[in-house]
Parts: sequence; structure tokens; C-alpha cells
Amino acid sequence: MLKTRVMTAVVLLAGFVSALFLLPKNGWIAFCAVFLGLSAWEWGALVALAAVRRSIYSMFLVGLFVLPGILEASVTNGLYAPAWVYYAAGLFWIFLVPVWIWRQPRCGSRALLLAAGATALVPAAAALVDLRGVHPSFLLAVLATAWISDTAAYFVGRRFGKHKLAPSISPGKTWEGVAGALAAVGLYASAWATLGGSPMKVAPAWILPVLLGLAIAGIIGDLFESLIKRQAGVKDSGTFLPGHGGILDRIDAPVAMLPLAVLAFMR
Repeated sequence: MLKTRVMTAVVLLAGFVSALFLLPKNGWIAFCAVFLGLSAWEWGALVALAAVRRSIYSMFLVGLFVLPGILEASVTNGLYAPAWVYYAAGLFWIFLVPVWIWRQPRCGSRALLLAAGATALVPAAAALVDLRGVHPSFLLAVLATAWISDTAAYFVGRRFGKHKLAPSISPGKTWEGVAGALAAVGLYASAWATLGGSPMKVAPAWILPVLLGLAIAGIIGDLFESLIKRQAGVKDSGTFLPGHGGILDRIDAPVAMLPLAVLAFMR
């Protein structure tokens, strides 16, 4: 199992980095559209859509994602997607999702869950285009925040974790893991500010609070996906990634972080 997990991670990372640095803009948009479609397919399964309706939902979200490129929205605001898309995503992750997690409603409204999937996935895909437009290494640096946070939370939580973060949603997560994640991201932010800063016009002093905020958003995204899976009665969001589960299982933190990164660094 561990060998399969490692091999899948290596292949996935190699494919992602190759696409990130080698594809032209339209190729990168197509690459993101594929990931969005597969993620939407998994979300549809969590909401218990039948195969045909799941396909329609996936195509609809991909259509929403590619529409700005077709309409050339970037001509008017300098971004791939209209700015309101990122602000809507920001409100969703900063205000609505924490309340959703806190109350833990067993929501019977399929329409609400489908709308939540669109609000979570489409802005994140658009953010992949905009952050990569700054420079591929900039997007990689932003994503590294999620990877460092997740890794530190896992190891610190396993070694020192005693106080459960959200036992009814994700029993393995602890407050000690959260502290370890924020400490690791703090070190990463300090190195980023000291060595390179940001290609955007962001003062080095702001990089630490911004990355810590993104890390917290990533934890919220992780908990939100865990809540949706628990309500759906499944352990993994899918089976696309051997040893890992589904795509949503691997992108739950970045999905929440990416639109906020656009707001922090590009607005």
C-alpha cells in the first residue's frame, strides 16, 4: 500500500510539474479543465448523482471555467476570471464554510451541495491559471504552502497529538497538528520573504501573515471535504489515484487556498 501511494505521488507530481512548466497557456487551461472535470465527477458522486447527471454537472462546471477564456474576460480586469469570482470564493471559505463545519448540518438539499461544489472548484481552477500567469514557480510556491502544512500536521499530529480538532468530522486531526502546520508554514514564509520575496508587489512583512492565513484556509478546506465525505458515508472521494483515493482527497486544502492567494497577491 505504501509503495503504491509513493509511486502514485511521484507520477502525479512529475506530471503536474511538467504540465506547469512546459504547456502553453491554452494547454495549461485544458489541463486544469481535465482536473476540474474529474473533481466535479467525484463531487457529484458525494452528492449521490446518477452517472448521467454527474456527467452533466462535470461538463457544466468545466463550461463555467473555460467561459472567461472564450469571452476574454482578462482584457477587462487583468485576470483570467472576473474578480467577483474570487471574492465570492473568499466569502464562501472565510465565512460560510466555517459556519457549515461548526453546525455540521446534514443538509438534505442536493442543490445547495452542488452549488457549494461549483463555488469551491471553479474559482480554484481559475486561480491555477492566474497564479501560473505570474510565473509557474510562483504557483508552485503557493501550492507548497499546502503541502508543507499537510505534511507537518500529519507528522506532528502523529507524534504529539492529544487534543482532537474535530473528532466528529476527522478523528485523526489534532490541535497539535495544526500548531505544527502553522509553525512549519511560518518557517517557510520567513525563508520566502528573506530569500526571494514575492514577484507581486507584496511587502516581505506581509508574506508571513498571508501564508499563515492560506494555511488556515487549507485546514478549513480539508475539514469541509471530510464533512461532505462523512455525510456521504464514504472514506475516500473516489478511486482515481491508487493508494490515495480520489482527486478531491488530494486537493481539498489547495482548493480553499488558491482563490484567496489570488486576492492576497494579485488584487
